Amino acid sequence: MTEPSGETAPEAPEDVAPTEDVREDVRQGAAEPEEPGTAEEPAPAEEPASAEEPASAEESTSGEESATGEESPRAGEPTPAQEPAASEESDGPAAGDAAPEPESEGPDAAQASPEPAGTEPGADGGAVAETSDTPELSDAQAELAAQRELRARIEARKAEKEGPLASGAKLSGTAADLLAAVRAVEGGAASGSAFYEAPAPAPRRTTPEAAPAMTVRPPVPAQAPAPAPGTTAAVREVLAKGGAPEALAGQVAAALGEGAAQALLDDPWQLLAVSGVRPEQADGFARALLGAACGPDDPRRTVALTVWLLERAALQGHTALEIDAVRAGLARHSVPDAGSAVEEAVSAGAVLVFQEEEPAEGDHEEDGEDEGHEEAPGAAEAAAEPASPVLLGLDRYALAEESLADGLARLVKTATADTWEGSELERAAGAHGLVLHTGGEASRAEPVALAAAARAHGIRTLVAVHADGGRRALGPAGTDAVTVAALLSGAAGPGRDEEGAFALDLLVVLDAPQLDVETAAMLVESLPDGCRLVLSGDPAVLGAPGAGQVFGDLLAARVCPRIASRVPDPGPLGELVSGIGAGELNQVEAPGKEIVIVPVRDAGEAVHRTVQLVADSVPRAIGVPAEQTQVVTVGHGGSAGTRALNTALKQRLNPGPGRFGGYDPGDRVAYAPAPGRTVTGTVVSADTEGLRLRCGDEELLVPKERVESALRHGWALTAHQAAGLRWPAVVVVLPGDAAGGLSRPWVYTAFGRAERHLSVVHGVDQALPRAVAEGTAPERTTRLRPLLEALLAVPEE
Repeated sequence: MTEPSGETAPEAPEDVAPTEDVREDVRQGAAEPEEPGTAEEPAPAEEPASAEEPASAEESTSGEESATGEESPRAGEPTPAQEPAASEESDGPAAGDAAPEPESEGPDAAQASPEPAGTEPGADGGAVAETSDTPELSDAQAELAAQRELRARIEARKAEKEGPLASGAKLSGTAADLLAAVRAVEGGAASGSAFYEAPAPAPRRTTPEAAPAMTVRPPVPAQAPAPAPGTTAAVREVLAKGGAPEALAGQVAAALGEGAAQALLDDPWQLLAVSGVRPEQADGFARALLGAACGPDDPRRTVALTVWLLERAALQGHTALEIDAVRAGLARHSVPDAGSAVEEAVSAGAVLVFQEEEPAEGDHEEDGEDEGHEEAPGAAEAAAEPASPVLLGLDRYALAEESLADGLARLVKTATADTWEGSELERAAGAHGLVLHTGGEASRAEPVALAAAARAHGIRTLVAVHADGGRRALGPAGTDAVTVAALLSGAAGPGRDEEGAFALDLLVVLDAPQLDVETAAMLVESLPDGCRLVLSGDPAVLGAPGAGQVFGDLLAARVCPRIASRVPDPGPLGELVSGIGAGELNQVEAPGKEIVIVPVRDAGEAVHRTVQLVADSVPRAIGVPAEQTQVVTVGHGGSAGTRALNTALKQRLNPGPGRFGGYDPGDRVAYAPAPGRTVTGTVVSADTEGLRLRCGDEELLVPKERVESALRHGWALTAHQAAGLRWPAVVVVLPGDAAGGLSRPWVYTAFGRAERHLSVVHGVDQALPRAVAEGTAPERTTRLRPLLEALLAVPEE
């Protein structure tokens, strides 16, 4: 995820403060810190409301990172009014680690949200921070290729629809019909499906009878080309005219395309398409260009704000928002008539309307009257129940959820039931096309054993994990495993056949809770008919860094077998983490010093004791060297956040001048090559091309233009960044000002990263047991569950 403060945020939707959940932000209309509304005035850094390494996915269509003049809202960081004074940001939920992983995790750490990366306050105090003219290009070509492929499909679908009306035009004909449909949905006279018609599913592929003689692996695509110099120059002139930093020209040109300059002149609020730009900054830019011709009710402004609210919610993990929440958010930004603004956005085709289908009770009532039956007890109460809420969403996530639901239904219906001998999981995989497997760290051995048994019987099988560290943790079995990102990009795995499908009969995905809806959709779309899919993971950990909650929605939908592992995590650490999952913080006997509690009085002492533990106590008493000990804290900001801890740890473990963009050879780093991914490694060297890292057994090059935005020191991480990884020793830091950022999923995830030893630098008193007992993560608003239930409805047991 990316981060807007000029400091790299290798997390995206993972860093988001649960205390500032976007839904609550827009639903309650809570006042947020005032910021200058013009591009000429400096704006105090505002911290967003989303879940951490919500990341997320950011929506930059070319993979570039955007910057604003103020420290733009960091996904997962609470606002100053919500967060303890000593903490700048908290580690949280949404949507996501998307673009690089979300930077801060929300208190509940239930969602991950991407943050705009590489932004710093402008030197001149302007509303938008200056960056390089050339947009930052992701070196993670794999993720870029996958994202471009998905967006191409989205554009193709959109091209089939009738072109939208110009914003602010008088409505008639089709547009008037659209408005009528919206009002009908809101009034309960019609369902959302009457308004939005899902595209017809793609024709089904036939199940291959045997592995093809040759599979075609798509070449790794080149990086997306930079905008034409003429386009960038024209945008620079418009930005200068509106008082915005000209350094944003490359970002704007990449986001808005060839006609970016004219688009800004016609609609200055299109500046909100650049990640990290705030509505107040766009308002100032618009006033400078349009003068008295614009106002708070300008249709161009209201449409752009509606889209911005939904994009911000996606950073926290939501794929849609209730219509009332969107209206409240618009009102909070001084839109006079929020209801009309929503209708305008829907009519313009900028957002879509959804509502779950409700049973036609009128038909049943008529039948009852005809037969002379009296009204059944409770019928009046049932009739009085409110209808399902009307939701608004972006077509990007609507397409992904519908495509994922269709793809999963296809796998379920095309799999041929077979009788496999072995464990309960193996038998379920043989009989069904989709199987869910839940359990802790020790239970990962079960799906790995399933894959080995299937492979021994000649079944084309592959195991995929979230992060490369998760692959190494499998030991010898991890040799044949790949990361999901490498599989989708074609950098690893079996390759694809002539129709673009993987040459697989069984795919086992570990760390399934880390799948966001877009990644899951691309993965399922790539599986051939008849292929079996096993999703395995621990539902108690923090959610995906991007939009959606695929694993949770599948578990809740109850449309396929769910196999719960009975293998407990061993030792005192396993006992402690299992209790946390059940809502209890138990006293655990640790004769081998597997668990150590270090009480502290303030954040300064927390930093001091953390450095002492990593550099001296753990290596001496436990035998785990500093390079194998990971620090996990609640957020990036604050007196004991990742920034402060990394600074102190570098001074002790690898002091140096930071001659390579703030880094020295030997520095531990966390790199965000793409949304939702954090790669940990060590700096090896630097040259004219960029910074070279050693990540496990591989070497990575971070282009010099991305060092500032996508890289940060990695001795200390947030829990969302650490999800899917484990280390021999972990030091979890809980300073007093982090109490508001704690939740049961956060504690469960952080404590569960340790294999042999866990030290807890404890300064939150009773806030820790209270968070374990009561601190559930904020729910995400998604549509996948009802879509799955409609396609794969099964009779109640």
